[in-house]
Amino acid sequence: MVHSDDGALPGSGEKRALRKIKRRFLIGIAIAATLAAGGIVIRGLNAERLDDWTRRQAVPTVKAVPPKANAGVQELVLPGNIQAFYDARLRARVSGYVKSWKYDIGAHVKAGEIIAAIDAPDLEQQLEQAKGEQARAESETQLAKVTSKRWSALRASTAVSQQSVDEKSGEYGAKQGQVAAARANVERLKALQGFTQITAPFTGVVTARNVDIGDLVGPDRARELFSVADIHQVRIYVSVPQSYVAQLHEGMSAKLRLPQYPGKLFSAKLVATSNAIAEQSRALLVQLIADNPEGALLPGSFAEVHFQLPGNPEILRIPADAILYRDNRLNVATVGPGDKVLVKPIEIARDLGSEIEVASGVTASDRIIENPSDMIRDGDVVRLMEVGAPKASPTSKGNH
Repeated sequence: MVHSDDGALPGSGEKRALRKIKRRFLIGIAIAATLAAGGIVIRGLNAERLDDWTRRQAVPTVKAVPPKANAGVQELVLPGNIQAFYDARLRARVSGYVKSWKYDIGAHVKAGEIIAAIDAPDLEQQLEQAKGEQARAESETQLAKVTSKRWSALRASTAVSQQSVDEKSGEYGAKQGQVAAARANVERLKALQGFTQITAPFTGVVTARNVDIGDLVGPDRARELFSVADIHQVRIYVSVPQSYVAQLHEGMSAKLRLPQYPGKLFSAKLVATSNAIAEQSRALLVQLIADNPEGALLPGSFAEVHFQLPGNPEILRIPADAILYRDNRLNVATVGPGDKVLVKPIEIARDLGSEIEVASGVTASDRIIENPSDMIRDGDVVRLMEVGAPKASPTSKGNH
């Protein structure tokens, strides 16, 4: 047997080298298989996470808020019209020419004070004629009276018939009637003569003058000569929507704000209502009275009328962007049991701009979805947004 110089059998070193190579190869294969399996597991986990995120993103995230109770005092602001406490439009009662006028617009007059005078010569002639007719009627009546007495005396001697006596007595009665008519005509013309002077019906301010000296005026013309207004107090008329009528009562106070007096408020008091709802506007006409000692409240002015009304706990407030217009009705989308959408029809009491007062349709326990999508429907599953929580993204975890 042949031995090598180092004492080893021939070919044993080659076998050892081959075994080492095989072990290394197997180890490499095992490592590669391990890495491949790990990559497959990681990709599977990432795929599961992506699927889970996709499923969660398919459920819309919404923000829901509860309705606000309409507690405390609420302010109702409505447009109002200011009118004089008394407002008289003076016209001519007799025909004639304007002889003179004494007061122009803005002048303060007292009750019974002469504002203008009318020259009516025709009326004077009619009065003189009526006085003459009255005198003639009185003369004829006196004659008829004497005649009736004489015929009554002759009847005692059977010189005249009873028929003749009755006729004379009837003539006397007729003449008395003519006297009464003539006297009434004279009094009528005297009364008309008093209308040649245009007088103030009450203490107030001349607000209009539509005539000048020499103008022809008369009752057959609808022309207004003067306007006089009593503005020591003013009346304010406001149309209040039907939904607020029950909260109003006589004696309640209100504040007036006028454009010409920014920052200044005037006090008024509710004194009467029309007690009827207008069919066209569905509103109640309300009258207020305000003292006007300085004359700052001018008739014909526009005013903002501010009412302080007690809060109605039955009326709830919701965000204006929660309204859904669907099926020709106003609706809101709410989050119901199981986080499912429930669309409810509502009735609006008042639009406050950023908020809406709801008269019916929602309860205090409802969760109202803000700014809902137009595609949202009953039964849709939603996820409530957590305040302050960031939205999830597919790369937030396991993005390898």
